[in-house]
Amino acid sequence: MTGLVVKGIAGFYYVKAEGRVFQCKARGVFKKDGVSPMVGDTVSIEALDDGSAVINSISQRKNEFARPPVSNVDCFVVVVAASKPEPNFLTIDRFLAMAEKNGAAAVICVNKADLANDAKVRAIKEAYEGVYPVICASALTGSGIEGLKPFLENKKCAFAGPSGVGKSTLLNALQPGANAETGELSRKTLRGRHTTRHVEIFEAGNGALVFDTPGFTSFDIDGVPAGELMHLFPEIAELYGQCRYKNCTHVKESGCAVADAVTAGGVRESRYRSYSDIYREIAENRR
Repeated sequence: MTGLVVKGIAGFYYVKAEGRVFQCKARGVFKKDGVSPMVGDTVSIEALDDGSAVINSISQRKNEFARPPVSNVDCFVVVVAASKPEPNFLTIDRFLAMAEKNGAAAVICVNKADLANDAKVRAIKEAYEGVYPVICASALTGSGIEGLKPFLENKKCAFAGPSGVGKSTLLNALQPGANAETGELSRKTLRGRHTTRHVEIFEAGNGALVFDTPGFTSFDIDGVPAGELMHLFPEIAELYGQCRYKNCTHVKESGCAVADAVTAGGVRESRYRSYSDIYREIAENRR
């Protein structure tokens, strides 16, 4: 049977296959090869007489992450609070770069939009206009939640963002029948009760599968060459080859098409600052 790993805890993996969830152990060959199943994996399992099963093989992964241990993320929802905490564009851009690095789509969800003035929300929207979709929502009131759902449809989705922005409240609001006003929410998971101590996938309707995780760490620059960073910023990547110098870093050279685009408004200044800061971080780490 082929199924999806929907939860992993204490050495057991819970695999949904053929309409039910099997408690599985992984074959010893995985440990020998230094490989462990991850939530999000498509696996082949063999049912045992006692009703449990064993994982025989793991399909090739689209991507994988160590913190938290998940795989095959199709879409990141980068959550930012319009207020409390104040939005940090560098943090947002690091998460967006993480999505690009791992071949995942990204959508920005501005939560707590009901608590901020229009100028703050507008500044966030303008920073990413034409680059990433921006959805304004309030998990507490339910406003904007329907606008987020089409981006999750038929995808494995993960929420990323700093603490305090309301990721958990948004996850709860996506669930059918959730009571976002009181916060007393029962999760419609594929198996078991909600807990933040392990990773689990739950269904959010329209084929959306959402990773419920303790939270993603920020974008890890390890393994990203400085010269490749521009390709993790789509609007900067579009300018590849247009600079005066072939090896332009887009940080300090004259005749830089990216710097010219910032002046002309084609690349937002906040995005360029994030690119420059991350580039210098990579260069400093190399030294």
